[in-house]
Amino acid sequence: MEQKALQAQGLNKSYGKKQVLKDLNLTIEPGRIYGLIGRNGAGKTTLLGILTAQNTRDGGQVTYGGQEVWENPAALGQLCFSREFSGGQNSAAGSLKIKDYLRIASVYYPHWDEAYARRIVSRFGLDLKKRIAKLSKGMMSMVTITVALASRAPITMLDEPVAGLDVVARELFYKLLLEDYTETGRTFVISTHIIEEAANVFEEVIILDEGCILEKAPTEELVSQFHCLSGREDVVDQAARGLTVLTTEQMGRHKAVTVRCGAEQLRQAAAGLDVDISPLNLQKVFVALCGHGEVDHV
Repeated sequence: MEQKALQAQGLNKSYGKKQVLKDLNLTIEPGRIYGLIGRNGAGKTTLLGILTAQNTRDGGQVTYGGQEVWENPAALGQLCFSREFSGGQNSAAGSLKIKDYLRIASVYYPHWDEAYARRIVSRFGLDLKKRIAKLSKGMMSMVTITVALASRAPITMLDEPVAGLDVVARELFYKLLLEDYTETGRTFVISTHIIEEAANVFEEVIILDEGCILEKAPTEELVSQFHCLSGREDVVDQAARGLTVLTTEQMGRHKAVTVRCGAEQLRQAAAGLDVDISPLNLQKVFVALCGHGEVDHV
């Protein structure tokens, strides 16, 4: 399967007075699994929609292999953005049976693998005769995943693919994803709020914050830059002097700070000091970078 890079340059998008994407630049290299994470309203779904020409942009350019994707069937045939169905029971799609829904999907994707679609449906235990409007949220997620994987599109994007799935079905999704990636080497971009569960799957992580790409890096490389220093307040302050401090928590004389620095810099800063050093996982790194001191109630 020939794969090419998908590139966005100077993307801008606003809804009314709210600017959702701000001069955003991004390159999706072939043959990787990307995790796209960000707070609610950060612009993740809008970005994925624009990258696959399912949404318009106010400015900027999106190219696949150097060719503009907008109104370009050849380029669009290499991209899949499978998202949750949101139509009602009376909608045209809602009245379809799963088998008809998948048949229509097969028309849009030139690399569609019907036999693979049937295997995924079987592993999820879906009834092909059941109507889309009658599906639970979890079952609809299974259908969405089936479309994404069976599309065999060189670049495949999934927006909150495990929404509504129980833990067993989520594990099956990650297993299917890795099986397909191992077999085909195709590119996946997965947007999710369930960060730590998916962290081991992401080769690279893209952090979107307030309409801009805050970070784009190999997951392990990014996470290794963050640590928590904890201990007596004055000792922690001494260890953290000169380091980039992102968050601070204090309980009486005990203090904990999240810092970002290289391993050698951290070793030198904490040398000889009675301070506890612990690594952060991807979820805690995300909170440190994007928490802005607030709690997301959405």
